[in-house]
Amino acid sequence: MDKVIVLIDDVAYAQDHLRPMLGRACGLSPATLSGRHTHWVVVACAPRMTQRVSKWVSHRSRENWRTKWSDRLFAELAPWLQRHGDVWTPVVATGPLPELTEGLMAEHGTNHLLDVRRPKLSPGQSASTTVMGQQHWSFAGVLAGLGLVLSLGLD
Repeated sequence: MDKVIVLIDDVAYAQDHLRPMLGRACGLSPATLSGRHTHWVVVACAPRMTQRVSKWVSHRSRENWRTKWSDRLFAELAPWLQRHGDVWTPVVATGPLPELTEGLMAEHGTNHLLDVRRPKLSPGQSASTTVMGQQHWSFAGVLAGLGLVLSLGLD
């Protein structure tokens, strides 16, 4: 049985990226995997609380919130993984990820690590607005530069 450690924070995003890998984990061909299943070690990475919130919330409350959040995440993901006949182990990330992943790799004897966490953008920004904003500023910069060159050239 192949073992794969997966870091997730959003079920829909993770499913989109894991769908092609189910049934043929770790780059193995379907002929090689006949009768073999994958053991997924699913690490739930809860969103970070801001420093302002963490000042007013106790450690126990944060742990309770993290547990409830991960339970909802695992409840959504479990039927989807089990439908494909794979085995999975839930893990909640409570500390720094590098130490946690090193420990899990040593414990499970695997080198396969997938990071399918949703990429973070600055607040209020989506991928499409980033591209549009960059195009807008580059056009404005070219226009201002041409105006400066023309005004200096006419003097």
